[in-house]
Amino acid sequence: MREPRTGPLTSRLRWRTFSRRRLLGWLTLAAAGGGLLQWRFAKAQPAVFEQDRLQLPRRLDRPRRVAVVGGGLAGLACAYELTSRGFQVTLIERADQLGGKLVSWPIEVLGEKFTMEHGFHGFFPQYYNLKSLVAELGLGGNFRDLKTYAVLYRRKYAPEIFRPSSAAFPWNIVDLAIASANRADWGLNLVSPAHWQVFQAITSFHSQQNRRPLEDFSVSEWAAGSFPRGLFDLYFLPFAKSTLNAPDLLSVGEMLQFFHFYFFGNPEGLAFQGTRTDMGTSLIEPMARAITRCGGTIVAGAQIEHIRWQNGRIASLTYRQGNSSSGTVPFWVEPDRVHSAGPDQNYTDGEQSFAVRGAARQAVSLTCTHQGCTVARLPDGQFRCPCHGATYDSEGRVLQGPARRDLPRLKVVSSTGERLQLASEAPAATPVELEADYFVLAADVPGMQQLFERSSGDVNEAVRDQVRKLPVADPFAVARFWFDRDFEWHYSDFASLSGYRLTDSITLYHHIQREYIEWAKRTGGSVVELHAYCYKEKEFPTREGLLATFEAELFEIVPALRTARILHRELLNQKNFSGYPPGSYADRPETKTAVANLLFAGDWVKMPFPCGLMERAVSSGLLAANAILQSEGLQRRTLHTVNPEGALRPLTRLWDP
Repeated sequence: MREPRTGPLTSRLRWRTFSRRRLLGWLTLAAAGGGLLQWRFAKAQPAVFEQDRLQLPRRLDRPRRVAVVGGGLAGLACAYELTSRGFQVTLIERADQLGGKLVSWPIEVLGEKFTMEHGFHGFFPQYYNLKSLVAELGLGGNFRDLKTYAVLYRRKYAPEIFRPSSAAFPWNIVDLAIASANRADWGLNLVSPAHWQVFQAITSFHSQQNRRPLEDFSVSEWAAGSFPRGLFDLYFLPFAKSTLNAPDLLSVGEMLQFFHFYFFGNPEGLAFQGTRTDMGTSLIEPMARAITRCGGTIVAGAQIEHIRWQNGRIASLTYRQGNSSSGTVPFWVEPDRVHSAGPDQNYTDGEQSFAVRGAARQAVSLTCTHQGCTVARLPDGQFRCPCHGATYDSEGRVLQGPARRDLPRLKVVSSTGERLQLASEAPAATPVELEADYFVLAADVPGMQQLFERSSGDVNEAVRDQVRKLPVADPFAVARFWFDRDFEWHYSDFASLSGYRLTDSITLYHHIQREYIEWAKRTGGSVVELHAYCYKEKEFPTREGLLATFEAELFEIVPALRTARILHRELLNQKNFSGYPPGSYADRPETKTAVANLLFAGDWVKMPFPCGLMERAVSSGLLAANAILQSEGLQRRTLHTVNPEGALRPLTRLWDP
């Protein structure tokens, strides 16, 4: 047998074969590496949710009327889009000022004028639909970058610092691990089946599919199992509370949606912007001016008294401006023994409360004329709103805003047993009936439920039941302090806090908003705000308890302020934020309803793509506008979001039920 040839030719052939294989391998590795580098450094583009493929008309060529109820971000966004397309829009708001949860109002502190609002709001870079409105209105100069975002922990963990990024998953996780001083404490072990299931649930998010089996569990219940403790303490707990829902009352499905939108599906990073002035000046008032410029009508300080249904549709609504809580027609009230205190006897008609002092034949409405909260009598005889601090004298006259109108006064017409019959002392404003082709209800959850209580006729009971079931989150509180001195601060001007009994964030207003910056420069003082996103009312039943706890925790967070003098403080407290508890997702109404001419808008609606907080409100309003545009054969507004699916979703799609 001849030996194989091993001469120069064979060697050359082997070399060529070896070289080609090696070259092919190198090219493959280079291509993979290049793809990874491109994925690592390329700027990810927003996902398009809704875009018409046909070129349709943009403006209406026939008269169409739209009534929008609710002057928060959702209602304003809807009204802006429709007025700019030629619709005749009437926007009705219960409060004297527009803005809803973003409303701002003047206050006097230390003989100077300031503007107060419901607390600091951050504008994240993935707020694509809100940012598109800001750009159209030319408001970009009203915002300033905050550069970084910190999460500070009361115990055990070092601060986490988030910076601007353009890295999509998994590179944002890699960047986080590299930057985090707490990475050794994450406690994540992907060899553990339980930990792998957590990782899989997070990274394979889908808004309509994999959240369903997790909707029946709260975040607290999920974390009580084999959840990586460090990850929960460091990220899930503080960010879950940022939804304005407590972990024991927040569904896992909603939390995963929130996390996907803000982090795992977001290539924009967590650094954000704040407004250079208050929210009303920076955003709300310009939106309102744009609506009126386009021919829209805004009716503020108006109460919806009745919604008339006919043939399964809304036919009209009736509203009244001014002190409309009590008309000239007498009505009966029952004793309210739960809320009566001191010399007052409180009465209620089921919706509102009234105070009658002693044997007086006069009553005062306890409904704050700002946003409808129930005021309380103070020991000195004055009334104070527990929500936003409006103060009235003993006769109900405004002493301090944000309220602009006095409490309505009534007279006792007659009595039967313990019941009283009341009627307004002043003539009520003339009611206005408004007919429209479309009705967009964009109030907060309590307001929505009140609107359906005031509906009559052929009401769609299934839709009414959906609204009735809408939950409200635990209360939200804001405390703002003016001090006589400044202090050193080495973190972001807005920072989340974790581990405190009450406080969830801190904002240095004298570093962010213009009027506070100027005051601090003149006086050497500082203005600090604390938020409690979702506190338990049983733990803090009084205003004094909230303020005392805020103050004690502020001195722990900023020890240098212990020797400073508090010059002034403001406390806001409200309970109208949307709740997302376990089991609420299935019955949550969507923007389009079963009623042909009724649309919903607000951060409480079921959204078809990931979004949160202000972006959720704005997007819902634009979705409502798009539904009306589509029904009229007009071009819809293109809406954007982050990647609607988690990075590992393609690998888990086969297991969908």
